[in-house]
Amino acid sequence: MRKAVSPTFTAIVAIVVAIVIVGAAVYTYQQFLMYSSKTSAAITTTSTTPKHTLPYNPTNKTVFITLVTLSSGPTFNFNGTDFGAMVIYVPAGWNLYITFVNQQSLPHNLNLVANDTLTPNSANIANDGKILLTIGATSSDYQSSGLMSGQSASELYTDIAAGIYWLCCGIAGHAESGMWVVLVASPNVTTPYVVIS
Repeated sequence: MRKAVSPTFTAIVAIVVAIVIVGAAVYTYQQFLMYSSKTSAAITTTSTTPKHTLPYNPTNKTVFITLVTLSSGPTFNFNGTDFGAMVIYVPAGWNLYITFVNQQSLPHNLNLVANDTLTPNSANIANDGKILLTIGATSSDYQSSGLMSGQSASELYTDIAAGIYWLCCGIAGHAESGMWVVLVASPNVTTPYVVIS
């Protein structure tokens, strides 16, 4: 024999569900505002933001970039930063020798993306731009495969065109959760450098 549910109980459950939904919506909106403003600020540097020169070889026009997924700090990070707080500036037309090291227990990979959106908006980074280079996975398994803890891999990308790019993890949802760095290739940059805001 089934017992009837009282109208009061149903009303209380409906109110609790409504409160949870409204709370989640407010939290999501606040996170969106915070990360959107963080991204806009990251692309514009000021004289008070310290610049750190990256290793480079002017003879063969190669910039050496090393990104490490640290076991400390945010879960989805490169060198302890997330959501585009790190901006790398390189001369347009130069080569990028990129090394990726994973220190986390989660698998991760690294992709150079000519992005169509300001921030990663999709679990699949290919929906937000064109993947130019994949490190630690292949072009067919970047959404699910990556380097395991303690592994590293390096790749060379030649003659980067002027533009704004991402270096991001391609595993589904990782970039969208903050695992991305901004890379700016410009003819106005003569010495490669990085800025962390």
